[in-house]
Amino acid sequence: MKKLLFYAMTGEKMCFQHVLMNALDLHHAGFEVRIIFEGASVKLPAMLKEENNPLFAKALEAGLIAGICFACSKVLGVFEANHALGLPMLDDMYGHAGMKAYLMEGYEVISM
Repeated sequence: MKKLLFYAMTGEKMCFQHVLMNALDLHHAGFEVRIIFEGASVKLPAMLKEENNPLFAKALEAGLIAGICFACSKVLGVFEANHALGLPMLDDMYGHAGMKAYLMEGYEVISM
């Protein structure tokens, strides 16, 4: 089974919708998929949850969300909102969400 990590960087909702669509499509096809919110994308989780975004809800239900960058959440002022979602706050790379652990587990990284 192929393993894919979507390392989302952009804070544009439309771009992230495509991350969600691809992640869900590949997950349903049998791929092992994870999504990390890093960079400006950390502004999106609380917004998507608040608006009851169906793709985000499906990704949460499927367990595809690996977590949200701790440092970027702090810097961009969304830490409390992200922390309240109950998703892991990732800080394994100098306070940010790293790729190394996933690469070591055989994941291919796709950054969008």
